[in-house]
Amino acid sequence: MPKQPWVPPLLEWYDGAARDLPWRGPDVSPYGVLVSEVMLQQTPVARVLPVYDAWLRRWPTAAALAADSPGEAVRAWGRLGYPRRALRLHAACVAVIERFDGSLPTTVPELLSLPGVGDYTARAVAVFALGQRHAVVDTNVRRVVARLVEGTADAPVTRQDLRLVEDLLPEDADRAGHTSIALMELGALVCTNRAPACSQCPLAGGCAWLSAGRPALLQPVRPVQGYAGTDRQVRGRLLAVLRESLAPVGAGALVVAWDEPVQRERALAGLLADGLVAQLPDGSWALPS
Repeated sequence: MPKQPWVPPLLEWYDGAARDLPWRGPDVSPYGVLVSEVMLQQTPVARVLPVYDAWLRRWPTAAALAADSPGEAVRAWGRLGYPRRALRLHAACVAVIERFDGSLPTTVPELLSLPGVGDYTARAVAVFALGQRHAVVDTNVRRVVARLVEGTADAPVTRQDLRLVEDLLPEDADRAGHTSIALMELGALVCTNRAPACSQCPLAGGCAWLSAGRPALLQPVRPVQGYAGTDRQVRGRLLAVLRESLAPVGAGALVVAWDEPVQRERALAGLLADGLVAQLPDGSWALPS
């Protein structure tokens, strides 16, 4: 008997249903996996795909990205959202050049030493790019495990989940990595948050949540904040003006982008503090050099 009887049907399902995504190819470098993991944070796959492809064509290695300016990374990030991720990815590649001779480090602690690389991203690179055995827990994995093992509709990701999920994985590193990516894919395609397709799930026969009658969450999910009119929208509008111009832009162009002065100035101050924009001596604005 396998350690977990649901692993074989899960892997069989994944091998037939998995999406063909460029960062899952056998020849993708650890750097390519790192880029994908950073881009996929809070961003749907469909939005990431064209930016990822263009990014890897322009900067196929960490050294190539590190040699360019952080502003160009922000420009290429486009409308993926949360553009500080572009700065962190650039800074991580600079650290790879300065401290690891141009090659991504190969252990979780070393990966965690890179700017902007958190526990999930470090483990994802170690597992999916380097073939190591670690638990990789995102919201999709946590939801599948909550339903399959614990019988609850969902659960937030905590550090305690690393031990829980690691205990569920096969001992063999390759098979464990295969299981991790299959759990993610199942959560993304079948065991979804709002409309799980239990009739299509390869694990339905052993799912504790389904057996319990699919009980609802004890606490409702916090509603997602709207976007229109928020400071985040203003920041996006202002940053778009700078991305689309190869030369510094004057204050007038930013007024056109958002004419309410208090919110515009607050958004600009935030962008400046985050290192996403720079104000030049003549008062014009540009991406960081």
